[in-house]
Amino acid sequence: MIPVGDFLRRRTTPYVNWTLIAINIAVFVYTLTLDTTGSNTNLPIPISEADRFYFDWGALPACVAETLGVDSGADRDALAFFCPTGERPIVTVFTAMFMHAGWGHIFGNMLFLWIFGDNVEDRLGHIPYLVFYLVCGVAAMAFQTGFGLDSLIPTVGASGAIAGVLGAYLVLFPGAIVQVVVFPLFFFPFFLPAVVLIGIWFVMQLLGGVAELGETGGAGIAWWAHVGGFVAGAILVLITGARARAGPRLLDRRT
Repeated sequence: MIPVGDFLRRRTTPYVNWTLIAINIAVFVYTLTLDTTGSNTNLPIPISEADRFYFDWGALPACVAETLGVDSGADRDALAFFCPTGERPIVTVFTAMFMHAGWGHIFGNMLFLWIFGDNVEDRLGHIPYLVFYLVCGVAAMAFQTGFGLDSLIPTVGASGAIAGVLGAYLVLFPGAIVQVVVFPLFFFPFFLPAVVLIGIWFVMQLLGGVAELGETGGAGIAWWAHVGGFVAGAILVLITGARARAGPRLLDRRT
């Protein structure tokens, strides 16, 4: 199910949400300019310019853990080869939020952020929304690191932070109606309450994470980052009292 719009009227212009979308797109366009051919070096494996970018600025759970003083259990030689130097693994927790691994990855994430982010920003306020978004992204990486402590696979994408936006949207607007389409029946849209659509999405993430526990490969999806971001977003909205404030009105197709 692909969401294509909701029916909440916002009261303010979502400048922060638009800026986040623009930065994500700009970084993705930059990655398209990088060479994807493996370089001929004396390194253990050939690394292309694009690969190096993802390893340098994507968040590797084992590298983040080691920088925080937690023994990841990963191979020491592999850590020395793949991990950025100094304190940069901590920086990558933030830079990874703006990196994407392909067209489908960025399109899906930006679509969700476009539809659900504006109303959450409208309720929280511009600067609080930015802080909220980043905190959810950090929480998402914390979950992903905790459930994949020895992983040296770069975790990239805005989906952890966007999961926080979905958690907030569910708490703030559970009865909001979302228009969705089902692939490949794009010409037959139907409507679901946010609590149903987002609830189904969250259960799928949780089941995906549980199914991959103990596996070394998996589907290449950071399930636990999604779960962690979602839980963080819902809790932050509840503890800040944002739910009690006056919200957007219904019956407006703008997203």
